Amino acid sequence: MHRDRHRSYAELSSAHREGIDYHVTVERRGSGVAIVAPHGGRIERGTSEVARAIAGNDFDLYLFEGALPTMNFEMLHITSTRFDEPRALALIADCDAVLAVHGVADTGERALLGGRDRALACALADRLYARGVLAQTSGHRYAGLDPRNLCNRGRLGRGVQIELSDRLRGGRYEKAVIDAVRAALHGRVMTRR
Repeated sequence: MHRDRHRSYAELSSAHREGIDYHVTVERRGSGVAIVAPHGGRIERGTSEVARAIAGNDFDLYLFEGALPTMNFEMLHITSTRFDEPRALALIADCDAVLAVHGVADTGERALLGGRDRALACALADRLYARGVLAQTSGHRYAGLDPRNLCNRGRLGRGVQIELSDRLRGGRYEKAVIDAVRAALHGRVMTRR
């Protein structure tokens, strides 16, 4: 089990330089849906790109991206239950749906879905399955049920985290993942209007 070097963003920001060691991106679109990648850039490879593609021009976007030459995961990873970067929290506070994009070290091609928004997690799993992507909503170690988890800190107190295996990020199914997630999120937005 990995132990984070920093227990909070305040600790991390006192040891590293924004704009040099890491970058923060916030794009507000007033969609009520936030796509976040708290371990982007060189922390969990490919998560920034997937999050940006899912957000497109429709959904709010937050990226925390490691930019160190090496050891980004070891130096810049803050676990989701402790991730408290103020711009991330401000963005998601206004959103009814929060989707956190993560990477998981897994040799297969699968997506592990967690979070307190079980209805959205199941809708995502159905859309992923229809596009040939194995998606698991239970029976894995990334349940994401803690209310302090970044994905669950939106306006409704529930969201979804999606853990994408190494081969899904940049692999043959990456576009299928992006399309499936966007379709499920657009379906969510339309049913709430």
